[in-house]
Amino acid sequence: MSALKNLAARLKSAQPAIAGASSALKNRLLREIADALEENQEEILRANEGDVSCAAQHGINSIMLDRLALTPERIGAMAAGVRKVAALSDPIGEILSGKTLPNGLVLKKVRVPLGVVGIIYEARPNVTVDAAALCLKASNGVMLRGGKEALQSNMALVRIMQDAIRRVGLNPDIVLLVEDTSRETAQEMMTLNGSLDVLIPRGGRGLIQSVVQNATIPVIETGAGNCHIYVDAFADLEMAASIVYNAKTSRPSVCNACESLLVHEGVARQFLPMCKERLEQKNVILLGCPRARQILEDKIGLATEDDYAAEFLGYVLSVRVVDSLDEAVAHIAKYSTGHSEAIITSNLDNAFQFVGRVDSAAVYVNASTRFTDGEEFGLGAEIGISTQKLHARGPMGLEELTSSKYVIFGSGQIRE
Repeated sequence: MSALKNLAARLKSAQPAIAGASSALKNRLLREIADALEENQEEILRANEGDVSCAAQHGINSIMLDRLALTPERIGAMAAGVRKVAALSDPIGEILSGKTLPNGLVLKKVRVPLGVVGIIYEARPNVTVDAAALCLKASNGVMLRGGKEALQSNMALVRIMQDAIRRVGLNPDIVLLVEDTSRETAQEMMTLNGSLDVLIPRGGRGLIQSVVQNATIPVIETGAGNCHIYVDAFADLEMAASIVYNAKTSRPSVCNACESLLVHEGVARQFLPMCKERLEQKNVILLGCPRARQILEDKIGLATEDDYAAEFLGYVLSVRVVDSLDEAVAHIAKYSTGHSEAIITSNLDNAFQFVGRVDSAAVYVNASTRFTDGEEFGLGAEIGISTQKLHARGPMGLEELTSSKYVIFGSGQIRE
């Protein structure tokens, strides 16, 4: 048996312990984890410092380093997120529906854990804690496989969480870390049929597509974020500039950041210069269509088809001038990854048309796409943003980490 299969067997054997845990015990465990993260802050920071230093030596860009780096404030936020999950209602055991059949059978549909969840992700140590907290509250065991850049941080975080699990009397194997970050081990994890019930990739498009194409176990696809903002002919332009600035620059390395800006030709000559001036505060590079370049006097680059489809994850924004709402919707349908899109408009009919016709996990009217986030949606934390349409869509919280089963009570009925 390979080392990974042995790890998976331990996890599968341990999962019934958390499946049978009471809500009170799970909440106590999560509070213990939150306290432990804060109490062991120095250990976490030392481990993370090693990861960041190594990543910098290997030429990782500043935006990716920001995603990797932990600070006392970020550790505090992680602990606060765990406490928020503890405070949420426990979904396990919830009766989703029930009825009595004509033959007297009492039928109930009950929410249950998914079981054993595998998560493959990149250099985001916060995912280690968010994923574990959500999985534990939903009574799942979890196998975590982060990127090599965050290995020391992840090892420290999992060690601290496992100590907390021991302290409340549960088997620490309900949270396990895959320390071998090789491509071969990732491929093997994608084929752990019988050990993992579901696999969730969280990261860039390359990672997600690799899992979707190679996994033989069920996958919940979390999406890359080529998010669009459409500034309508009826937009409040000051509001639009503020929203675009926030959506692009507040944290450009995350999947809910705006990557594509569409502007109605009726307001483009007024809006594009003011928007460009605002974005220049963060040195955002604009890549636009010929009409956008003409308005901005060729002070921006020429956008290609690849640019319109790109998730830049940095200070780059594609721009296109469109003639109508229809053209904006068609552009989004062609290039979007189905994550988050927004319209800025004071025209209620246009707003409802946009919301009804744009097929993405989150669609906004007059707000930044940056709100597509589990904590912002009141989920405490999230596993990722699902862009698929089966089982889960949008920020994945506790309910998305559950399944259901039918429980039937009889009094001796037999089928004729």
